[in-house]
Amino acid sequence: MKTLFTQILNKTAVLLLVLLSSAAALHAQTVVRGVVTDAKTKQPMSYVTVTFAGTTQGSGTNGQGRYAISTTDNTVTQIKVSFVGYRTAVRNITTGQDQTINIALTEDNHSLNEVVVRSGKKKKYTNKNNPAVELIRQVIAHKAQNQVENYNYAEYKQYERMNFSLSNLSDKFRNKRIFKNYQFLFREQDSTAIGGKTLLPMYQEEKTSDNYFRKAPYAKKQIITANKQVKYDENFVDNQGLTAYFNRMYQDINIYDNNVSLLSNQLLSPISNSSPEFYKFFITDTLKDVQPNLIELSFTPRNTNNLLFEGKIYITMDGNYAVQNALLTVNKNINLNFVRQMQAALSFEKNNDGRYHLSQSDLKIEFGINKNKGGGVYGERLVTINNFVINNARTDDTYKGDSQVIALNAEDKDDTYWQMTRPDTLDAASASIYKNIDSLQTIPSFKKTMDIATLVLAGYKNYGAFEVGPANTFYSFNPVEGFRVRLGGRTTPQLSKRYYFETYGAYGAKDEKFKYFLSSTYSLNNKSIYSFPQNYIRASFQHDTKIPGQELQFVQESNFLLSFKRGANDIWLYNDILRFDYVHEFTNHLSYSLGFKKWDQTPAGALLYQSLLPNGVINNVNLIQTTELSAQIRWAPHEKFYQGKLYRTPIPDKYPIFTLNYTQGVKGLFGGDYNYQNVVGNISKRFYLSQLGFTDVTTEGGYLFGSVPFPLLDIHHANQTYAFQLQSYNLMNFQEFVSDHYASIAIDHNFNGFLFNRIPLLKKLKLREIIDFKGLWGGVRSENNPQNNNSLLQFPGSLNAGGAGTYALGSTPYVEGSIGVGNIFKLLRVDFVRRFTYLDHPGAPEYGIRFFVKFDF
Repeated sequence: MKTLFTQILNKTAVLLLVLLSSAAALHAQTVVRGVVTDAKTKQPMSYVTVTFAGTTQGSGTNGQGRYAISTTDNTVTQIKVSFVGYRTAVRNITTGQDQTINIALTEDNHSLNEVVVRSGKKKKYTNKNNPAVELIRQVIAHKAQNQVENYNYAEYKQYERMNFSLSNLSDKFRNKRIFKNYQFLFREQDSTAIGGKTLLPMYQEEKTSDNYFRKAPYAKKQIITANKQVKYDENFVDNQGLTAYFNRMYQDINIYDNNVSLLSNQLLSPISNSSPEFYKFFITDTLKDVQPNLIELSFTPRNTNNLLFEGKIYITMDGNYAVQNALLTVNKNINLNFVRQMQAALSFEKNNDGRYHLSQSDLKIEFGINKNKGGGVYGERLVTINNFVINNARTDDTYKGDSQVIALNAEDKDDTYWQMTRPDTLDAASASIYKNIDSLQTIPSFKKTMDIATLVLAGYKNYGAFEVGPANTFYSFNPVEGFRVRLGGRTTPQLSKRYYFETYGAYGAKDEKFKYFLSSTYSLNNKSIYSFPQNYIRASFQHDTKIPGQELQFVQESNFLLSFKRGANDIWLYNDILRFDYVHEFTNHLSYSLGFKKWDQTPAGALLYQSLLPNGVINNVNLIQTTELSAQIRWAPHEKFYQGKLYRTPIPDKYPIFTLNYTQGVKGLFGGDYNYQNVVGNISKRFYLSQLGFTDVTTEGGYLFGSVPFPLLDIHHANQTYAFQLQSYNLMNFQEFVSDHYASIAIDHNFNGFLFNRIPLLKKLKLREIIDFKGLWGGVRSENNPQNNNSLLQFPGSLNAGGAGTYALGSTPYVEGSIGVGNIFKLLRVDFVRRFTYLDHPGAPEYGIRFFVKFDF
């Protein structure tokens, strides 16, 4: 009996296995994946339709030409690949297997018989009764529901790669003697691709990150889990600053935003609320062999010089009116400097709820001084998003803290990690760039070239642990010192990453006096004191000259070009300044600083410090001594920097910057003569106005408590150079106005060619129109006005007629404005400036021409 039972059980088990196997075979999944390329150029093709032959099941290729389709239908034996202008390709597949099939499409060169269409009059484009415009209005109406911000929660993993190369290089260039040892760096590609035939890769960076979004309370956080980049010698290149600069140029493209940031400009999105007023739209194809069905919508600018895109978007016809794919380029006539070619390919994937999220973004741009020929720079930023999860709430700790966090071991990932994490395989040139750049920096000729470049561009000559410069301060001249020579330098991280020393010595041939400066800085976070976030203490002493009321932005006071000034330039000071400073920045861009300053100032040149004795005799005062304690709080959310070796320059953005300063003068402390308190607040912000350009607005107010002589009042920033300064009054004389309470506003609006693009000649020159306004309100209270107190220092000019004087603002504000033309030769801005008030002051100019050199895209 037992044997019979065993036999029955075995036969039953075998039968069940056979049935299960048959069922599994019947429902086995067929998966086909691969890459579609152009047979001629070998370049990947985006938005190619790939379907199972005889069905509507399929998909389109992404920005990298990749596709993946699957089915449980065991009757399919082929896939069909089709694209407009190319021959349809059909390939056999194996049912029930996961397989890779790469396909190269060839152009369909069938010639058509000539067709002549004659029309009495070309039909004028109009938005009225235009089905393409009606469709884009539906896309606009559904924008809110198709954005990630519409979800309560969202999270995803992201891979990002940026690379930059010298592009469009000729064989003559490559074969130059200087590149004899660098041939291993060059990369060949098809000549029709962006960047030309020969490239010289110079930079690459890869990142992986975990990203989290919460709608309420709003939070967006990125945790960088891995980071790998080409690193240059820090004596020549600031790697962190280079990364920040590239990230600013190649920002994320969100087609659902009304305006898309690109190269520090904002281009109107083809699906912005006002896009039908600036774009022409055309329905150019319908794709019914994919699910969901798509409509190909082509668009072009009404004015090809305006900051607008052109290209195609593919709209889903499933009720969502979502963008599934987009191909964005720019017209060659666009008022965008140095851009030869630009292409952005966006791909979106369907979520479980039927809506779409961005799955891939591929932005390629080639730059060149000459838009048509010669070498240039080619850059690409690829972003791939996967593991997209919606409405999965995390703990509050996940969303708290800084918007971007770098994991402690982010730079420690090995090659195996990157091979497993990358969504694609790097080509040979990209894979070897990290090793190649390391090898490049060991070549003596490259070190010599970088040494020369650092001297020319940054102004410093490197000697290892110490560098000499900046070169533009070696020689200058002014009425007080005559010909001035200066030599200085600073230490580099090669000496220490914590200790920094800076010094210079100068000598004036006319006053025959030596000047000098000494500074010692200790970094508390073991990072460069110029990199973000700063955290350091510094002690310094300076014995030198200064112009009261001159405020320079990112320029050394001894700069040779500042030697040329308009009008009388003979109001100077000799200063002895001892300072101690503590600066602490946080990664959320909140910072504070504490300071101690002992300042001894002596008038020089035509400047006199004079008071009236009780008997009416003029008394000359040769020294004013102050001791100050200060504190500053600054908040600059999302701030980015252009990082230099000497300074860092904040990149203007839509986010405001708040600054609050408090200064306490202490009488009797280390010889200080006065008690006073000074509070100054400043708010600055850039407003983007879409096609009307952008406006930079700065407001500031200050109040000084206490009774002090005029050199300790707020001396308003004047400018007597021929350079246009955004935060100074360009037709105000040095030390012309002082206040103990004031409020000011500065407005600088750049139309980005919005008006000039409508004038044929100016349109061709790609000039940009600018207007600027500055207003200053303020005054001096009676206790600080020397007319009411003879013991105070008298305002210059009040005791000696004929010379330029110092004044308190009255009920009338100081006002000046300018009309400017920018983008002259792509570098120069020229402003015609007019001063509207206080024209009766001696030496007050009513008009002036000022120049501003700025590298703009």
